[in-house]
Amino acid sequence: MLSRARAAHLWFRAFRRTRPFWGGVWLVAGGWTVLKFSLSSVQLIVSTGFGGVAGYLVGGGMILCGLIPIAAPRQRYTFGLIGCVLAVVSLVVSNLGGFLLGMALGVLGGSMTVGWGVRRPARRPSAPEAVRG
Repeated sequence: MLSRARAAHLWFRAFRRTRPFWGGVWLVAGGWTVLKFSLSSVQLIVSTGFGGVAGYLVGGGMILCGLIPIAAPRQRYTFGLIGCVLAVVSLVVSNLGGFLLGMALGVLGGSMTVGWGVRRPARRPSAPEAVRG
């Protein structure tokens, strides 16, 4: 049992290190916060029109923009930027972006997603460089 838990931990650590994991997590948390503060009854959302639906669209879009780079790391630039834009838009369309918390988490996660890069192994100096240095 312990070896399975250890193997699962090692797999998850390798998975997390090859993807913009934490940026995606923060972006999903920001989207969830925007959605949470946008919740209203269905009759109110239908009667208010686009203003009522916008919070759901922006929060759901932020969640998607956080999940897609975790599944497809090559798309991190596109969805990180879209996630940042949606987080800033949530300030206007959804209760001050989840009372500023959802917007801040979304901008943090989107910028972490865009800034993430594949970790390269450390270069070892070749023999002539080691002699000169």
